[in-house]
Amino acid sequence: MEFKAVIEKRTSVRSFLPDPVPLADIREMVRIAGLAPSVNNFQPWSFVYIANKALLADMARVVAEALRKFPLKPSKTTTNVMNQVEWYSTFFKDAPAVLALVLHPYESVWEKGVEIDHEEINRMRNYPDIQSAGACIENLLLAATDMGYGACWLSGPMVARLQLETMLGIAEPDKLLSFVSLGKPSKDFQPREKPNLAENLKMFL
Repeated sequence: MEFKAVIEKRTSVRSFLPDPVPLADIREMVRIAGLAPSVNNFQPWSFVYIANKALLADMARVVAEALRKFPLKPSKTTTNVMNQVEWYSTFFKDAPAVLALVLHPYESVWEKGVEIDHEEINRMRNYPDIQSAGACIENLLLAATDMGYGACWLSGPMVARLQLETMLGIAEPDKLLSFVSLGKPSKDFQPREKPNLAENLKMFL
């Protein structure tokens, strides 16, 4: 697929065929993901590949349990809203594959020359490690699209991040950042129409 066609075709896919994703395809998607730009070219990431159905079900369970602990608003729509949130946060259990992005600590060049600690530098730079991870995930989503797969970027499961880290063997100082669910789409999902940002481009000429 041509570059623009891949970008225009990419959409969030949450319903998959049961076909497994070949490991060779997973490795290629991860390779392409790792070509993304990153702070100091540090590449502060790695992936965990999960296809074990029992583990995925357990992961979805702890996410659902975490969501059910939230205090609820006294509203007639609360139950419907929370049921929807729970589904969007746990549908990954039915995906043939899930990739978990793990964020590693990085050393800023600034730290070698200023009396400011890493966390403060990270805050002032607006968290370039997390920005880098976003670029990595976008590469992954585009690679999946180009290879004929559907994918969805999930942040909802992170309500149970600490439990999920334990289940996946992720320990400090590393941190679980997000999931991407993967598989062959159950149908031809079409991207939603998005606003044309170029029409409202702020310019200083």
